Amino acid sequence: MSIELIKQMRDATGLSVMQCKKALEEADGDMEKAMMLLKKKSSDVAAKKADRETSTGRVAVQTGNGKTAMITLLCETDFVAKNEDFIALADTLATHALEHGKEATLEKSGDVISPVIQKIGENIQLGTVEVVEAPVCGAYVHNGSIGVVACLDGSDEVLAKDIAMHISAMNPSYVAKDDIPEETVAKAKETFAGEVDTSKPADIQEKILQGKIDSYFKEQTLMEQSFIKDPSKTIGQLLSEKGANLVTFISQKI
Repeated sequence: MSIELIKQMRDATGLSVMQCKKALEEADGDMEKAMMLLKKKSSDVAAKKADRETSTGRVAVQTGNGKTAMITLLCETDFVAKNEDFIALADTLATHALEHGKEATLEKSGDVISPVIQKIGENIQLGTVEVVEAPVCGAYVHNGSIGVVACLDGSDEVLAKDIAMHISAMNPSYVAKDDIPEETVAKAKETFAGEVDTSKPADIQEKILQGKIDSYFKEQTLMEQSFIKDPSKTIGQLLSEKGANLVTFISQKI
C-alpha cells in the first residue's frame, strides 16, 4: 500500500496510520471506498459507545453576522474535554450552528462527531444548541465550562460581554424583581418571619422582614446585583447609564 495514499487518507480523516492503512487494504486501494468504510465504522463505534455517561464537556460560542451561537458538547472525562480534537469539534459545531441554524446542526452532528469518537475512543454527544439574534450581543466562556451570551438593545459589544461575564460569575436566577414568582416570595417571607424580633412594633417588624426579603432576592436578581467590575453600581444602573436594555441572555454550564 502506497505510503502517500495512506498519508492522504490520514490528512483527510485525522485517524491513525494503522486505521487508514487497514481501510485502504479492505478497499483494495480505492480511496473513495475506504472513506465510506471508515465512515461506517465510525458510526458503528459511536453507536456502541452511545450508552456511556457523558458528565463533562465544553461550551463553545461563535459570533457573526448579527447572530451568536452557543453549543455544549459532552464527553466522558475531563481529559478528553481538554483534547485538541474535542475542542476543535466543539468550535466546528458552534460555527455550523451560526451558519446553518439549530435544526441543521442537530441533524448534521452525528456525521461530524462519529469520526472523533472513533479517534478518541469516548462517547461524545451534542448537548444544547442555541442561536440568538439581537442588535448587540456579547459572549463570555469561562474555562470552557460556563458560557453566557448577553444581548442588548443599545450600547456595544464591550458592555454586552461585561454583562455576560458578570452573569457567569454571579449566576442570577431572575432578571428583575417582577420575574420572581409570588409563591417564591411568600415562601421567603414565611422563612424569614421567624428571624424578626416580635417584641418590636408591627410596622417595624414589617420593615425588618421586607429588608431581609429584599436582601435575599437582591443576590439572585440580575438588575439588583452589584456589578462585579464596579460594585458601586448595580447592573440596572449600569445599563441605564449606558442607555441600554437587556434583551435576553442564555447561559450554559457543564
